[in-house]
Amino acid sequence: MLKIGCHLSVSKGFLQMGRDALKIGANTLQFFTRNPRGSKAKDIDPEDISAFISFCKENGISHFLAHAPYTLNPCSANPETRVFAKETMEDDLKRLELLGGCMYNFHPGSHTGQGVETGIEQIADTLNTILTAKQKTVVLLETMAGKGSEVGKSFEEISAIIEKVHLKDKIGVCLDTCHVHDGGYDIVNNLDAVIKEFDAVIGLQYLKAIHLNDSKNVIDAHKDRHEKIGKGHIGIDAFERIINHPALRDLPFYLETPNELPGYQEEIETLKKLFTF
Repeated sequence: MLKIGCHLSVSKGFLQMGRDALKIGANTLQFFTRNPRGSKAKDIDPEDISAFISFCKENGISHFLAHAPYTLNPCSANPETRVFAKETMEDDLKRLELLGGCMYNFHPGSHTGQGVETGIEQIADTLNTILTAKQKTVVLLETMAGKGSEVGKSFEEISAIIEKVHLKDKIGVCLDTCHVHDGGYDIVNNLDAVIKEFDAVIGLQYLKAIHLNDSKNVIDAHKDRHEKIGKGHIGIDAFERIINHPALRDLPFYLETPNELPGYQEEIETLKKLFTF
């Protein structure tokens, strides 16, 4: 079965988010832990969480992916910004333990002129500070498009961070199709080669999730503008190969395309038809 979902709003509560997922035919989902452009997190209602977990179990919805806000930058040249990132991520991880085991995705950050090596060190230091042996949540580094001073634009940079993380069983990777395409990886014409390179550089054992997004840009543009599935430079044929690839097909896929619920529902239906059993 294809594990497919999208980014949903948790503003009306976790249970409603689960209902929205079911409504559009999703069997997995992603949500922001707090305002993506802000810092304050909404208080969690334990009863709402309990009802959400029960609802999802009853309806076959699993593999939850929480997304950190975009404002976090654990490798900023500004020490206060790095402290904010550490404290926010630490708080998010404590709150996510209420879900009893999910994944937590974040953008590695931008080194803001310090250099990639310094950025990698600071990201790893943050992870080594906040990760604990007892936590159930697995933290995912997202592959980036490489705009500006972003860290994580190559498999080598992601691997370098992982190598410095002590609790490697608590770390993984979320591969974003738009980002790797914009970063220069040819997932349209050479998907097998890209996957082999990922395995050789990082290791497929660390690949835990896929952000499924088309791109408004040509390959190697080093931008980050998502497009609806099949409407961009990646194309529907490539997505059919991606969701059916033996190394990827059992992973959860999360849509982050420019859509509302009806658009997500249409994309989910399309992808389910393309998935081979």
